[in-house]
Amino acid sequence: MSLYLASASPRRHELLDQVGINHIVVDSTYKEPNTLHVNPVKMVEEQALGKAKHAVGVPAGAVVLGADTIVVHNGRVLGKPHTIEEARQMLHSLSNSVHSVITGVALLVNGEEHVFHNETLVYFKKLSVNEIESYIDTKEPMDKAGAYGIQGKGALWVSKIEGSYTNVVGLPVERVYDVLLSIFK
Repeated sequence: MSLYLASASPRRHELLDQVGINHIVVDSTYKEPNTLHVNPVKMVEEQALGKAKHAVGVPAGAVVLGADTIVVHNGRVLGKPHTIEEARQMLHSLSNSVHSVITGVALLVNGEEHVFHNETLVYFKKLSVNEIESYIDTKEPMDKAGAYGIQGKGALWVSKIEGSYTNVVGLPVERVYDVLLSIFK
């Protein structure tokens, strides 16, 4: 079985490497819509499936993996910030509160679609203005949903999580592994 990861995320690639799931990274021509669903779970599942279906250079019979991760806080979807000001606003809103990280995952196997999601609750400490500004200066927040990375300096502010750590990084590898096992049993 060959697994093709239809994702530009270096974190997803690293997570699969870390747990020993052999894979090949490929591009996807899928363009995420600019509109947001009322239902964030449906949104990430559809986007994961779109990425998998539009994977480039995948041979017949291969398994394709697509994924999409968002942060949801007080009912609002926080994607990747487009500006420094947007990152600043996101971090201020997450300070001293709880948010959800939801990852949609799609596995395409022999014409069958296996689509699911994983949700993790993340508890943030209270952030000072100086902490937020120093973090923004690192540029780390700019390519991450919710403007932080738990695998980087953002880990300093997480007081607790409920659920999968790897989901917060960008791919719930333990769930992906279980689904692959169930498909190929």
